[in-house]
Amino acid sequence: MLEDTLQRLRTGLAGTPYEGKVYLVGGYVRDKLLGRPLPNDIDLVLEGDALQLAQFLYERGIANHRPITYPRFGTAMVHIGETLVELATARAESYRDASRKPQEVHPATLYEDALRRDFTVNTLLENLHTGEIVDPLGVGLTDLQAKRLRTPRDPHATFYEDPLRMLRAVRFAVQLDFTIDPPVYQAILEQAERLVIVSIERIQTEFTRLMDLPRAAEGLQMLLETRLLHQFGQPLLPMVGCTQNEYHLYDVWEHSLKTVAFVNSEGLEMPAWELRLAALLHDVGKPATRTVDEHGGVHFYEHDRVGAQIAADWLRSLRYPNAVVERIVKLVKLHMRPGFYTPEWTDSAVRRLIRDAGDLLEPLLRLVEADIKAQRHDVVHADIAALRQRIQKLQEAQPPQRWRSPLSGKQIIERFGLKPGPLVGQIKAYLEEQIIEGRLAPDDVEGAWNLAKEFLKERQ
Repeated sequence: MLEDTLQRLRTGLAGTPYEGKVYLVGGYVRDKLLGRPLPNDIDLVLEGDALQLAQFLYERGIANHRPITYPRFGTAMVHIGETLVELATARAESYRDASRKPQEVHPATLYEDALRRDFTVNTLLENLHTGEIVDPLGVGLTDLQAKRLRTPRDPHATFYEDPLRMLRAVRFAVQLDFTIDPPVYQAILEQAERLVIVSIERIQTEFTRLMDLPRAAEGLQMLLETRLLHQFGQPLLPMVGCTQNEYHLYDVWEHSLKTVAFVNSEGLEMPAWELRLAALLHDVGKPATRTVDEHGGVHFYEHDRVGAQIAADWLRSLRYPNAVVERIVKLVKLHMRPGFYTPEWTDSAVRRLIRDAGDLLEPLLRLVEADIKAQRHDVVHADIAALRQRIQKLQEAQPPQRWRSPLSGKQIIERFGLKPGPLVGQIKAYLEEQIIEGRLAPDDVEGAWNLAKEFLKERQ
């Protein structure tokens, strides 16, 4: 797909004034040279008007649609096939102190354009037509081979202009297995507080990209050590140094990072980053609920409930969509349940877990498995594999869809002359509970009426 897009561009621009003047830049070139999987989008740069080039691509029928243009920045965006293509005029920029958006933008050379970019390994160019690799600054290839993250200019200037680049440094270090150059790392330490001028939406996007990486736990520790986490993740900080009980080897923070690292999201519909966020937050309520009894025993009563509220507030402050917040919060709230499983659980207790977890049942079990792996191995833990077998057996015998109330809300209202309201929902919930307990068959309508009648009588 990506190669088809590149071929359409090469063919469409061959024999025009643009031939040999357009360069691929950024992640595509870097990842291609590293032998890594290539991105789904590409960036193009030229010493010329990118907006005119984008319009030319549309008029030639190469682009799918009229370009989306940003004249102030000299950039444009089109889709070619299924590939997003961003085009930029080689430019130089200047910034205001309180904003990461450039105050002034003017056309420049490819060398000057490279100076404004975030890291030297992202300044490398590939000529669209000849395939020639161009290293404008003369250090990009060396840094790529050394697996080193350096900024094109003094790192203080690079990060001062756009503090989001500090978060990107952490992500690239983890994603590419690169080392952050000591002067760059020192500049992050000194400018971490400047991250406050970046919109929370931008921070959330970059943080999500980090959490989507298999080595996200290493990035989280780096965020803590650089104090970048202090700028947007304050609710997580009390976990650091919060000691636990005899089931644990690590404090709450270290245990949470281990859980993040152990998460297995393979085959799940839930994105990996969401499950890792749940792993990061599953014990976030422990510092606020930590108590020590008269024998020195450490307890965290109701930390799942308290943690769910902390998680909800923090995720909303980062502007995550409500659906994402609800899923993660539900996992935090339920994460203790499977951990208490024993073979003595009744079938109804297992059914209740299936019902309460709903579509998140398997992600919940994966979270708990990671949680257990991050604890001491010489103490007894719940057998989640056995619980999974119990679940499968019960679901095969009676699908959860059959646990619904045999009576609809409308039927209950008409039969008992009730007004729509909470009581009708309580009756339905009561009938569903009786099915889960095995006291009512899913298709026993007459039995359901009798039970509903008794339920109402007790509340009158």
